[in-house]
Amino acid sequence: MRFLSRLRLTIDGEAPLLLAARKVEYFSAAFFLRNRPGERLPQDALLIARERFVGAGMEERLRVRNETAAPVSFELGLEVGADFADLFAVKDRDFALGRPDGARPLPPPAAPDEDGDPAQLVFRDPDAPGYATQVLFSQPGTRDGDRVRFRVELEPRGEWRLQLNVHPSAPGGDGRLPRAAEVERRFGDELARSRDSLAAWQLRMPRLVASWQPLQRTFERSLDDLASLRLRRRELVRDLPAAGMPWFMTLFGRDTIITCLQTMILGPDLARSALHALARLQAPADDPELDAEPGKIIHELRVGKAGSSWFHRYYGSVDATPLYLVLLSELWRWTGDILGVRDLKEPALRALAWIDEHGDRDGDGFVEYERRTERGLRNQSWKDSDGSQRFADGRLAETPIAPCEVQGYVYDAKLRTAELAREVWRDRPLAERLEREAAELRRRFDEAFWIEARGGYYALALDRDKRPVDSLCSNVGHLLWSGIVPEARTQAIVDQLLGEALWSGWGVRTMSSADGAYNPLSYHNGSVWPHDNSLVAAGLARYGRWEELQLVARRTIEAAEQFDFQLPEVFAGLRRTDAPFPVPYPTPGRPQAWAAATPILLLQLLLGLVPDPSLQTLASAAPERLPTWVGELELRGVRAFGRDWDVGVEGGAVRIEERA
Repeated sequence: MRFLSRLRLTIDGEAPLLLAARKVEYFSAAFFLRNRPGERLPQDALLIARERFVGAGMEERLRVRNETAAPVSFELGLEVGADFADLFAVKDRDFALGRPDGARPLPPPAAPDEDGDPAQLVFRDPDAPGYATQVLFSQPGTRDGDRVRFRVELEPRGEWRLQLNVHPSAPGGDGRLPRAAEVERRFGDELARSRDSLAAWQLRMPRLVASWQPLQRTFERSLDDLASLRLRRRELVRDLPAAGMPWFMTLFGRDTIITCLQTMILGPDLARSALHALARLQAPADDPELDAEPGKIIHELRVGKAGSSWFHRYYGSVDATPLYLVLLSELWRWTGDILGVRDLKEPALRALAWIDEHGDRDGDGFVEYERRTERGLRNQSWKDSDGSQRFADGRLAETPIAPCEVQGYVYDAKLRTAELAREVWRDRPLAERLEREAAELRRRFDEAFWIEARGGYYALALDRDKRPVDSLCSNVGHLLWSGIVPEARTQAIVDQLLGEALWSGWGVRTMSSADGAYNPLSYHNGSVWPHDNSLVAAGLARYGRWEELQLVARRTIEAAEQFDFQLPEVFAGLRRTDAPFPVPYPTPGRPQAWAAATPILLLQLLLGLVPDPSLQTLASAAPERLPTWVGELELRGVRAFGRDWDVGVEGGAVRIEERA
């Protein structure tokens, strides 16, 4: 929910003019402003500086300096509002893009109260007892409704200061609101904790020194973005990255798992924490109102007031459950952690049971989805917008839908779990059964999904009538990542991914430009998603297509450079020849966890880093010589098998050394 909906600064009733604004750290920003000319103030008499920090609450330092040689006087006003709006109502208004009539109405701002202290304003949610926003000032002003006014007189070069603290509270805390006298003492404490937390995070991360500066800076930005997304104050999911800002600051099963898969070179902590958190949230029973079935991995966890427009726990994703097994296997491959994999055997077996008993809704051997609650998501694959599942002529596919990439995830999950069953759980019958099922799935998938037209490709999905949904989409790259594509089909899939219809020049589009629903500004039908491209690149690496992998990696990092080295969730699928830079999508998440994690996976793929759990060693499958544009680099402190490894590139050759 939104605890602060308005904070407007005025000088003699007028909003000042912006000079500059910039993020300082992921949790802080600075703003510099000047006054407008008025009856009492000449233009640029005042320099106004605002230093803002967001942590458990929000803190701001405000400084106003008289830059003239004469005394000045003025009124500084702060208009404050709190509407306690549901996050999705706010999102609807934002996405309405100037058409607010099509969005849900926002609640009116709550009336403020001083609570007996003239140096504060307190707003209480009239619809939900226990929710409040307290705004404390380091000195009292004159209150006029939701506005606080300060009469300021400054000598030449004189300075006036104010500190304010925005303190949100919700049911379940100690219920105490701090007094205004505490503001100055408390200001900066949370800022110091955030800086210490960031420093500790950075110390645990591998260090990259690269001559190719776009790679260097994008890698560093990615680490900061992942740090910024950590959920620090929820015990169940503590230190896991949220899916993204501003709408998805919570745990998403699919996003969390893929982010962990992308960041294995950073160490096993994220993956281990995610596996245990998701196991605790695994659906215990059938609940149609939540799209939940026993063993299913959660889609989304939300914490908010009763009566929210969304679910507190929701299970409407068809791919998180097989991906959970893929992540468990990947953790094993990077750590050789036998005890850890044994501890998670029961959640893994429940996930397997869900795939066979509930995921395959009609017993045809493929995993499908169809929502069971009217409030749920219509589409429950990673392309979960309402209009993403379309035939080549633009028609919408009807549910139940069996997405192509999910069959690949299930194939990979069963083979990987077979390895765990054989090597860790010592359950040979289970291993053999899973291997038989995976082989049969691969055969039947090729028969049901392959389309000979347009040079050959796999359908996006099967619809309710088992007809191939014949649009050509980036999902075929996920099939390479999973390994379900037979060698004989590989060249056709690679040609499609890098062909003119799917390849924009900045990345692989979500839908080909030859399909009826294609739109380069569509969320899932023609845009470019960095995380999608990282999985495509992982698929190219799996099949040894190094030249194509290097092209995808290079263009993605070049796109990041155009976005100030911070990849957004999604950008437009316009051809590179039509736009000299990647065009932003109108409302992307930024930072977004799996977009931030994309450069980290691409670096791993460029270096060809592959763990070997049988030998407990880290190796490189990269070609003997990398392209010259990669330059020279040193990646120090890669964590695998409980040891640190340093990886370098010199003269195009990859070198791996275990630290003594």
